[in-house]
Amino acid sequence: MQNFKKSCVYQIYPKSFMDTDGDGIGDLKGIIEKLDYLKKLGVDYLWLTPFFVSPQNDNGYDIEDYCRIDPLFGTMEDLDHLISEAKDRDMRLMLDMVFNHTSTRHEWFQRALAGEKKYQDYYFFQDGTEGSPPTNWQSKFGGNAWEYVEKLGKYYLHLYDVTQADLNWENRDVREEIKNVLRFWKEKGIRGFRFDVINLVSKPTVFEDDEEGDGRRFYTDGPRIHEFLREIVEDTGLDSEDVVTVGEMSSTTIDHCIRYTNPEEKQLKMCFNFHHLKVDYKDGDKWSLMSYDFGRLKKIFHTWQEGIAGGNGWNAVFWCNHDQPRAVSRFGDDGIFRKQSAKMLATVIHGMRGTPFIYQGEEIGMTNACFTDISQYRDVESLNYFNILKEQGQKEEDIYRILKERSRDNARTPMQWDGEENGGFTSGTPWLAVNKNCREINVKESLSDPDSIFTYYQKLVELRKQYDIISDGSYEPVFVDNQGIMSYKRVLYEEKLLVFANFTGQEQIVKQKEVLDGWEVLLSNYENVKIFEDRVTLSPFGAVMLYRKG
Repeated sequence: MQNFKKSCVYQIYPKSFMDTDGDGIGDLKGIIEKLDYLKKLGVDYLWLTPFFVSPQNDNGYDIEDYCRIDPLFGTMEDLDHLISEAKDRDMRLMLDMVFNHTSTRHEWFQRALAGEKKYQDYYFFQDGTEGSPPTNWQSKFGGNAWEYVEKLGKYYLHLYDVTQADLNWENRDVREEIKNVLRFWKEKGIRGFRFDVINLVSKPTVFEDDEEGDGRRFYTDGPRIHEFLREIVEDTGLDSEDVVTVGEMSSTTIDHCIRYTNPEEKQLKMCFNFHHLKVDYKDGDKWSLMSYDFGRLKKIFHTWQEGIAGGNGWNAVFWCNHDQPRAVSRFGDDGIFRKQSAKMLATVIHGMRGTPFIYQGEEIGMTNACFTDISQYRDVESLNYFNILKEQGQKEEDIYRILKERSRDNARTPMQWDGEENGGFTSGTPWLAVNKNCREINVKESLSDPDSIFTYYQKLVELRKQYDIISDGSYEPVFVDNQGIMSYKRVLYEEKLLVFANFTGQEQIVKQKEVLDGWEVLLSNYENVKIFEDRVTLSPFGAVMLYRKG
């Protein structure tokens, strides 16, 4: 049984991981084929984004059936084989459960449309007001969050795509259905669950316009969310030691995340927050570009690390996932200093208090896609906003620049296994174009290079298992005067760990309070680290992890 505080989770986007049948879409057999590679990396859990039956309007996050495998990805026998083969390598699967909404093609919604009152109560069907939607809430993907159904004369709520209808968790029958889904997968041998936008599931009992924002203040960390989570977890045994749970928390707070993850609350083991990934949103708008605010980035990390630790909660720490641009392109340098900045970013996350998550391709330094035409995009959010921004009067060249920086497809380009055609991902035509730089950036190249980003990630994953201070130590910000320097200290009894990271392309000499004579260099992304008394010289995008006992 893995200790989740010493573990590392690897996120797989199955559609883009490895295709074995030549249809251009990754599959479960492709994951099985690459298990030895993942074992070599040293990870403990494999988080798979949804591979359930789905119309694929939101790449699987619009689920039509929670307990059936979409033939795009394989069969239940394939999944049973994957579970078994992963277990043989001491890895466990983590499934992505989307319980805020279902696809409008789900049986429940179809029966609601057919007039069955029971299933209408599974969702939020509401009358409009004076010929308008029930509220002015906005969908996360653009436009109003209510869709009119003419034959029913009512609107239904969809916080995301119009084909993703929100479930009514106030209805006990809905919660019982969800529990049955979780029991089904537990019996299959699944020991990890990631809950998609789970802090949005508790909606208000009265719907009203939001005159201050887009509606999120009424349902984010909603009125009964902690009660609902505790009920789901306790009734399905997800609070047992051999199960790992993580919640994706949208626009949440430290206080709520402490409650979500403090063991006494019997809710979740850990949770994601995304505040650090909004530091390049101009005026809080994802689709307005600006250079990222490093000072704010650093402050958010420090505040959340200290705050969650102070309340005995637990973070999931990460840079990348299927919804975010590639970190090396966003916060590092994906050109001349790509290797150094990818290693630096990894050092920052893997030295923190919390369970680190690696997104596929991050361990080899994959970059943003750099698409140049809307025909290359597949992401529903990107396609919607291309039209929305055009309607707002923006020039196409400016919109393409925004999509190049912001599109979720940046993370979804197929995994780059080698430098051959399509990066070794498929023998067919990939569902989404492979990044052209696969000739230089790929797994085969990384495994042949003893100084590769992959090798560096291996060491970071192993250090967490080897040193209790990384998993269990306290967190203390180390403030330095240098712009662009992130630093912090971990302490456990007589052990100390210091992490310094240079987010700039210039050498920096960092002066701080500790005299560093006798400290061991656990890891650095440059071969030689200059340390003298209380000073550390960091090369461009340099990072170092220092350790001392006693």
